[in-house]
Order: sequence, then structure tokens, then C-alpha cells
Amino acid sequence: MFALEADHAVPPAVQCVARQTSRNGSATTGERILAEEVPVAFSYDGATHAVLMATPDDLDDFALGFSYTERIIMTQAEIAELAVVSVADGIVLRMWLTGARADAFAARRRRFVGPAGCGMCGLESLAEANRTIPTVGCHFQVSRQDIAEAVAALPARQQLNTQTRAVHAAAFWRPDRELILREDVGRHNALDKLAGALVRGGQSAAEGILVLSSRISIELVQKAAIMGAAIIVGVSAPTALAVRTAEATGLTLVGIARDDGFEVFTHPERITRYC
Repeated sequence: MFALEADHAVPPAVQCVARQTSRNGSATTGERILAEEVPVAFSYDGATHAVLMATPDDLDDFALGFSYTERIIMTQAEIAELAVVSVADGIVLRMWLTGARADAFAARRRRFVGPAGCGMCGLESLAEANRTIPTVGCHFQVSRQDIAEAVAALPARQQLNTQTRAVHAAAFWRPDRELILREDVGRHNALDKLAGALVRGGQSAAEGILVLSSRISIELVQKAAIMGAAIIVGVSAPTALAVRTAEATGLTLVGIARDDGFEVFTHPERITRYC
């Protein structure tokens, strides 16, 4: 299903650039490794649906995860063909959908362009911002120690952020499995890449903890619910709307998760030994 068509080489996820530093009254010259970002277009059946600024890494996961969390597809099998096409102006994720899904997509086709920080670009009405999302019915539970271990596991696996200090991470943690982590300059993109990795691996987000290196906004709660997650943990605070949405959909939302603990905003019953 996956192929690479490179008219131009896909750029690396990081670039080394020259810079001058002025600190403590002294100046030096040298180089710094920076995160790359490029326009990435999502094309379905020959029509561009979205263009997002993203880190050019894990692009097959990005294509699959974005398609899944935006409900363009419901299963991986509904993408008949996927090609990563590197062109002069950026990257095209070119996908062809299977019959019924292609017909459904044609009915909602639209074109929009969004920057790196945007998770709701191109909505056609204000009502779409509060789109209906699935109710979480999973009774999966974790301990306070599980959450602490999940958060503690994040930094060591953030290879791009270690180099650049400029990208977000989204990870899936289970006590009996290796951490699955994806990174991107956009926090929504990172979660989409993670969603794609889980779909490709046949893993359910309901059976672990989603851990985010960013604040939790409504778009991330919506994507997590569509992924089937029961517990989402962020190192920063959530927005008030994210909390209301998580409460309404049955999602356990944990924020401000640091070395010394965390704060639970919704559905604490999934966290055992919590008081």
C-alpha cells in the first residue's frame, strides 16, 4: 500500500544552521540543529483536502492517522493506495480510497490550508468545531504509579526534541509494552502520527495511556476519543472546553503531569488508589 515517489528528496526532519550566540556578555558563532517543517498536502482520489505544516518524518503514519482521526476512513483497508510524493514545494501524501469510502469522501470534499498549530482548519461552520465524537465506554484502569511511569518514559524517547527543543510528542504507554512515540512541530500532527502507528500495528488506544508533551485542547480530546482512548495525560494544563468535552464523552483527562504528581480533571474512577 505504501510507496515513495521522489521527484525531489524528502527533506530530513532536522537541519543544521549557522547562528551567532550572545550570552553573559560574550558572543560566539557556531551551529544549531533545528526542526524542519514543510507543507504536507493530503490528497484523496486526485483532490487536495488539506495542507498542513509538519515535520517530514513518519509520513505514512501521518497519512493514515490524519485520515482516521478526521473520519475520512474507518479502517486501514479503506486506503487502497498511499504514496509519499516529494515535490519542489513540499510533500504530497497521495491516497486512493476504496469504492464506498471514496463515494463518502466525495460528498464532503473541500479544500483548506492550515498552519502548524491549527487542528480545526477548514471547518465549514461553527457547529463543526463541536462535532459529535464517540462516547468512551472502556473500563480500563491504571494506577497513579502507571501514570508517573508513562510520563517519565517520555523524555528519553523524544529524539527530535532532544536535538531541537522545538517539537511536540504523542505517545502510547502500556505497562507490558514498549512505548510508541511520534514527534512533530505540530501537536495535532504528532497525535495523528501516533494514531496512524497504532492503526498500522493493530493496537487499540483503549488499552493504554495517551501521553502528550503539550497542553490538551479540544481538538486533541476529540482525536483521542475517535482513536478509542480512555485516558489522556498531558504535561501542561488543558483548556476549559477540553475538560467539558472529556467529561461529556467519558474520557479521563489528566493534566499538569510532572515529576511530583498530576491533576485529574474528569472521570477519576479509572485511576485506582486515587484520593
